[in-house]
Amino acid sequence: MKLLTAFAAVILTLTFLSAKSQITVPKGFSKGSITLADNSVVNGFLKNEIRNNAALVLIPANGGKKITYEGAKLKSAIIDQTEYLCINGDFFKLICAGELSFLQKESDASSKPVYNGSEAIFINGTAGKPGDFYIFNNAQQQLQWVNTKNIATVSSQSFIDCDAAISKARQTGNDIALLKDAVVIYNNRNNQ
Repeated sequence: MKLLTAFAAVILTLTFLSAKSQITVPKGFSKGSITLADNSVVNGFLKNEIRNNAALVLIPANGGKKITYEGAKLKSAIIDQTEYLCINGDFFKLICAGELSFLQKESDASSKPVYNGSEAIFINGTAGKPGDFYIFNNAQQQLQWVNTKNIATVSSQSFIDCDAAISKARQTGNDIALLKDAVVIYNNRNNQ
């Protein structure tokens, strides 16, 4: 009986260690997923190279070699529950989503070459620098860079027919991060 109990304990320990080794996240990586340009989703472990290279390194969940994906090849990514949209090769952190999305730029792909065979093509990326804020109209696929000089214009164009959102946008002053609240008000205007 003691031999059977010891044998069962060894089997359980080996099963636990085997299962644990299969879900261990590699050092420097986080669990996540990417959505490719063709809308296919790949799950796995991601290394965030967004700020340095406007790219992610993926180890597929089903195993395999590391693959580097530049923002130009992706639609979106989720890294540890943080969502990113990829627009014109740049990564944008999704701060709030809806009809309008409020984004913060995380990469600069403006001088990054993309290869068409052996020919290097330089993509323009997007205006602004990492840390800047944007409003993205999902229906029109239109990205608007928001800064202290154009916040009134962008607000009046983005928040059409929503006086509460325009009023909230006017209250932000120079703190553009507060524009998130106006975007939320606009997205919820039909629910009130």
